[in-house]
Amino acid sequence: MGNEACDLDSTVSALALAYFLAQTSPAPKAAFVPVLNIPRADFALRTETTFLLRDRGIPAASLIFRDEIDLGGLHHAGLLSLTLVDHHVLPGADAALEEAVVEVLDHRPLERDRGPPCQVTVEPVGSCATLVTERILQGPPGVLDRTTAALLHGTILLDCINLSPAAGKVTPRDVACVSLLEERFPELPARDAVFQALYAAKFDITGLTTEQMLRKDLKVLSSDDVVVPISGIFEDLETFLHRPGLLQDLEAFCQARGYAGLVAMTVSFNERHEPTRKLAVYSRQEPLRSTLCRALEEATTPSLLLQPLPSPEPCVVAYAQGNAVATRKKVLPILRAALGGLGAAGGSEEEAVPPPTPMNSLVEECPLAQAVPPLCPQDVLERVSRIAAGQPPGSPK
Repeated sequence: MGNEACDLDSTVSALALAYFLAQTSPAPKAAFVPVLNIPRADFALRTETTFLLRDRGIPAASLIFRDEIDLGGLHHAGLLSLTLVDHHVLPGADAALEEAVVEVLDHRPLERDRGPPCQVTVEPVGSCATLVTERILQGPPGVLDRTTAALLHGTILLDCINLSPAAGKVTPRDVACVSLLEERFPELPARDAVFQALYAAKFDITGLTTEQMLRKDLKVLSSDDVVVPISGIFEDLETFLHRPGLLQDLEAFCQARGYAGLVAMTVSFNERHEPTRKLAVYSRQEPLRSTLCRALEEATTPSLLLQPLPSPEPCVVAYAQGNAVATRKKVLPILRAALGGLGAAGGSEEEAVPPPTPMNSLVEECPLAQAVPPLCPQDVLERVSRIAAGQPPGSPK
């Protein structure tokens, strides 16, 4: 299971690792279920993911989402072993599942130790899909198929900004994995074509409301009674801040979910793949807004090199981020520490549970207006049996 942002890296890492384990596990009765850690209704907002899966012939109907499987019930029955990919700390709402975690694959700094028997692989690579690729390539020959290779290849390229050193994300291990996948499957599309298509899909916000934009790439931090989301916004910050009715939309978004404020982070890349990052802090509560702003301005690990930008509203503080290689992964600990100073419980990461997504133009054949279809245990086993039978992740029957 990936993290609650459920971006392309999280999704593909879960799919590919589950497929590999199903092919190589010595346990004949084990079912390896890749779980996408969002409600099905939210899948339409993950535009780069829907694009790549559709391009590879993987229908959304074959996927299993978090609101379609009772992990707590499986754990209570003693039937759950949980592998975490692209994160290693479960949100507070999933605390009861901690003892079910048997393995972790992640590429962000380790925030907590996990003792035996949990197997932990945490490496500072650009993409968690790189760690999954290494794991598969170290396994028996013949397990990796063309579909899985294409998913991993595209994910690493998008996560590492087409392997551009200027973006500050790629490592030699990411480059090596892309090269090995291309060597094994020379028919894979050219890197530039893959990256440009996925990048365009990721930044496609056609038809999205402000509420959907805030939910598209969302992390949530909490401390005692203070809950603050951090939204990745795929639009220039100045354009976003001048959306009609923005202040009312921000207030409604926060009130509906019990958020005390919100941090928005934007990123764009020039033709040389060099990033430009900006961020904004919104809160009607001046003490909280000041606390968050001060933490970001005074941060040293890393220093964000913030420069104030004009803001249309006094309750929104905007910045240009001089340290353009400081991604959200590096900003989250700064905000978490700031929230930790507000209460004895300390800052923690929580799972966001958004309402159903309205219909928009992003994903074809996505029945967003319908209720989530019931998924019984037989449905889960039927889908998993196709993986065990040797079909690639999510392939049609």
